[in-house]
Amino acid sequence: MSAPISTVQPVSAPSVPTRSYVVVHETSYAYEQPVGLSRQIVHLSPRELEWQACRAHALTIEPEPEILSDGHDAFGNPLTSFCIEDDHTALVVHAESWVDVIARAYPEDASTPPWDEVRARLAYSAGRAPDPADLDATRFLFESSRVRNKRELGAWASACFPPGAPLLVGVRALMNRIHSELTFDPKATTVSTPVMEVFERRRGVCQDFAHLMLSCLRSLGLAARYVSGYLLTHPPPGKPRLVGADASHAWVSVYCPGYGWVDADPTNGLFPSLEHVTLAWGRDYDDVIPLRGVLLGGGAHELEIAVTVTPVDEYPQVFGRPFTPPPRR
Repeated sequence: MSAPISTVQPVSAPSVPTRSYVVVHETSYAYEQPVGLSRQIVHLSPRELEWQACRAHALTIEPEPEILSDGHDAFGNPLTSFCIEDDHTALVVHAESWVDVIARAYPEDASTPPWDEVRARLAYSAGRAPDPADLDATRFLFESSRVRNKRELGAWASACFPPGAPLLVGVRALMNRIHSELTFDPKATTVSTPVMEVFERRRGVCQDFAHLMLSCLRSLGLAARYVSGYLLTHPPPGKPRLVGADASHAWVSVYCPGYGWVDADPTNGLFPSLEHVTLAWGRDYDDVIPLRGVLLGGGAHELEIAVTVTPVDEYPQVFGRPFTPPPRR
């Protein structure tokens, strides 16, 4: 894995802006019929990064399961797998994390290497030993279950990447184009809407925008990965922050030789920093689904997801009780 894009001073250094958040993510299933067996994989623990420290994390599951393993997946994301063998008609997975986020120092767009040179060094060449970081990045070059490499997407994105343009100049232009030309519309798509339909309709949510940007970048021969996490939202002026009113968020990260991976959020048209909490990354959403698994029984079900991202100092006002840090991991 290549180094992150910035060298960050310790959290305690006064010269580096830092913010601390409590993230509460609760997933609830109500089943029409009893479930006799449930085996699930959970991606709900924030990553440890140079610009992010997870001080503490707690996972509470009802009914109480057998924890099969705690570890990391193929992309280095923390995960927990569990099994429930007793009959149950409801499942609640409650994750609470205390996270410090440090401001990132992105490189100047114009100082990054030409995008077509990056494409050339990522392409296979017989007899040339690839740089280890380049080789690691190549697994994010190809199609995946929700990302498509299409000529029409490459042609649409190429307006943002003229020959010789610095990589991040093109990335920022593509990010801004998606942000300006697509409409955020939660009713326009579902979790399974194909990326080409999103491209045609020009509507969707953050997951759709991330998959579209990934498809465009990979169609140009650039390595890019899907990032899941959370975004601090701001209530209307004079209104309180509401419990459960937030949602998971998604953006992309592009491989830039010499700097590492650079994040870009096409939904908001910005490079993430102090208000983004990174949870996991992979080829697309399917690699980092917060809760997925198999079960026997259940029939129809109702799903409710409640996410709250709040600064630590606002926690008592939001939840009506003092902040008690979750157990350290």
